[in-house]
Parts: sequence; structure tokens; C-alpha cells
Amino acid sequence: MKTRIKICGLTREEDIDAAVAAGADAIGFVFYPPSPRYVEPRRAAELARRVPPFVDVVGLFVNETPEAVRAACATVPLNLLQFHGDEDATYCRQFSRPWLRAARVRPGLDLVEFARSFPDARGLLLDAFVDGYGGGGHVFDWQLIPPGLPGHLVLSGGLNADNVGDAIKRVRPVAVDVSSGVEASKGIKDHQKIAAFVAAVRKADESI
Repeated sequence: MKTRIKICGLTREEDIDAAVAAGADAIGFVFYPPSPRYVEPRRAAELARRVPPFVDVVGLFVNETPEAVRAACATVPLNLLQFHGDEDATYCRQFSRPWLRAARVRPGLDLVEFARSFPDARGLLLDAFVDGYGGGGHVFDWQLIPPGLPGHLVLSGGLNADNVGDAIKRVRPVAVDVSSGVEASKGIKDHQKIAAFVAAVRKADESI
């Protein structure tokens, strides 16, 4: 099985090019204004022009107004929406786009019940519970993921080239999502780290 790879929080043309060249399956834009990786939809549309066919463009939103999400969808060619706030299933499905629902994993969160609350999500993205939403560079305890969790799992939270192989072998997600683990600074990607991350994923795939 090929583990899909998403590089998130891209803000520069050269970082888009590096992610694509390394073999990323998807690139992500953060439409959450408090984030240091935030890009305005108009800027994201410029960056998305560099993305070739069959590489998905993903938009990340946090408790955004429906009008703002629709405006972003009208401006940027988004293949997939990713919701990281307190959005319920009714909210998520209103945009006529495939979507992921993020769960901020912590002790006491019933992930099975959480997944059942979003039955038509394309997948469940498991992230660390940190102040703010995503990009904190923290790994959560993968043992908190119950066996047989329904739906497609996307693993995030503190992944990098050193730990992603172990993560894939232990969790067996359909995809991994990385941001801070391939950065030189917040919002600025390190191209060597991107290449190393992708290579580590592919090595793990070969060993399974």
C-alpha cells in the first residue's frame, strides 16, 4: 500500500515546487488567519497554479463562516476541505466538496464516537491536542488510537523524517500530513526535509 503524503502550510512558490518534485500527493493551504502559515485565498490561487494534475489542493479551515469557505472555494481550485475546529457534520457537508474532519487527540476523547459523528467524511485526520489548531510540532500518544477505528485515517501531529516510518508501521494510516516537521521556520519549508520525509514514507511502505 502506498501511504499518501500531504505537505501542509505552504506559502511560497519554491516550496510548492519542492513538495511536488519530492512526490507529495497533496499540498495544503491554511485559511486560518491567526496561523503563521495563513495565506489569503487570492494568494493561494496564485500558488495553486503551480500544482500539476493529480496532486490534490487542500484547504484548511477553523470555525470559519460558511460564506468565507465558499469564497475560498470559488477562488482556489480546492479538491478537498479540511476542518479543524468545532464544525459538525451538517456544517462540513454543505460545501459540495469532499472533506476531512480533524480530531485533536487527547485522553478521554472517544475517537470511535467522534468518527461516527462524521459518517460522510472522506477521512478522519488525527492530530495532537495543542494550543491553537495544528502545526504545533507535537506527537500524541498513538496508543490512544483504538483498533478498528472506522473510516480512512490520516495521521498528523509532530511527524518528521525520523519518526514517520515508525508511525506508519504502528498506525497504518492511509495518509500522513506534515507541516512543522519539514520547516526551516514557520511557513517556510526546508526542501531537504521535504525530500527526506517523502523518502522515509516510501521506505516504510516498502517494509510493510
